[in-house]
Amino acid sequence: MKNIVLIGFMGVGKGSIAREIIKHSEYISIDTDDLIESMENRKIKTIFEKEGEEYFRKLEKDVASWLEKSVRNTLISTGGGFYKVKNLKKIGAVVYLDSPFEEILKRIQEHPNAHKKLKKRPLLSDLEKAKTLYESRRPDYLALADVVIDVTNKSYEESAKEILKKVKKYV
Repeated sequence: MKNIVLIGFMGVGKGSIAREIIKHSEYISIDTDDLIESMENRKIKTIFEKEGEEYFRKLEKDVASWLEKSVRNTLISTGGGFYKVKNLKKIGAVVYLDSPFEEILKRIQEHPNAHKKLKKRPLLSDLEKAKTLYESRRPDYLALADVVIDVTNKSYEESAKEILKKVKKYV
């Protein structure tokens, strides 16, 4: 089995869908943002505030390099900008979780921990900028993906099962 790499805009449900995938498969799961927080011993929000986005993107490149060299048979959830790493396709089969910006925002706002979810995503603090960012990233996500899954109005379990079915030929 090869790695599966979940990409998509922040808040689309990568982590939640990953948890469903591992229930229905033999994959283990890791999250690139969690790896970065462990490496730095601080939260992503703090890294952005203290060091800036450029420093954070360098950390993502370091994680991507490690993933390519050291990780197999793993489901990898990524941060929203992780798709920019040069070796993404070498890490595993790339699955883009697609949903309109408004639906992503609605899903976050309706979550029981909405305040925490919004607080931990510094790039969502300005919704107009976030929407512009979403619109600029979406064509890149689509171009990089081996598999595209529309997660709009689907449960995490439905999305997970669809991913496992469609990704078979890539792993």
